[in-house]
Amino acid sequence: MSKLDNPIELYKLLPKSNCRQCGQATCLAFAAEVIKGQKRLNQCPHLENNILEELDGKIIKQATPEDQLKQALEPLKKEILKINFAESVKRLEAKLTDDKLTIKCLGKNFTVDPKGTIVSDCHINVWVSVPLLNYIIYSAGNDPSGKWVPFRELSSQTVWNSFFEQRFEKPLKQLVDSYPDLIEDLIVIFNGKPVETSFSSDISLVLHPLPKVPMLICYKKPEEDLESKLNVFFDATAEDNLKIDSIYRLCVGLLVMFQKITSRHI
Repeated sequence: MSKLDNPIELYKLLPKSNCRQCGQATCLAFAAEVIKGQKRLNQCPHLENNILEELDGKIIKQATPEDQLKQALEPLKKEILKINFAESVKRLEAKLTDDKLTIKCLGKNFTVDPKGTIVSDCHINVWVSVPLLNYIIYSAGNDPSGKWVPFRELSSQTVWNSFFEQRFEKPLKQLVDSYPDLIEDLIVIFNGKPVETSFSSDISLVLHPLPKVPMLICYKKPEEDLESKLNVFFDATAEDNLKIDSIYRLCVGLLVMFQKITSRHI
């Protein structure tokens, strides 16, 4: 039997009874969870032990998004060896101390050495560290234009648009709806700046995830029968300074930080 690396192939070998005893609605859903590493094959009560042993050794679990990002760190650390830190200070709006660059991320200092090792008083997650190294390596150093555009206008790659909406904008809206004080926390903790804009919103807040990649969050509170509305905008130059996939991943990293803040208050 060949290796099993996708849910469909594993599903073909399951009973297809959709009995739900594994906790999933269908056998296909169970197969997907097994491939993702979220379920164990022996949680299907209908598979004999000899079948379990045979199948278990053939399953290739998919790497999680976090695992994939960790794998991306190593080539980035090789690329960063080629960067002249002293010549990059102005381009990145950074500071150079000894041989290390210090870059502001949400108002907090993140220090990077020539080997790509990152140090900060803040929690460092892989969703932030990968975009930060990408910023150092690939940023064109273009100053923000002052023109705000939605994420979808930064790139024609629609897959990232869907990811951004489903995994950042919508969860962030739900977070602010459930914890209105989060906006105040973003101002105090992450050096957010309330601004006046032409967009229809009760609150407009500028954050700087990276020095030359500002973000505008506009939030309109719910009114009577109207639900709240949250939109996120970026400077039109954002993709000059950070690749579109890194902008998305950086936003997911910020969401993780924001969720940690709210969990301390709930």
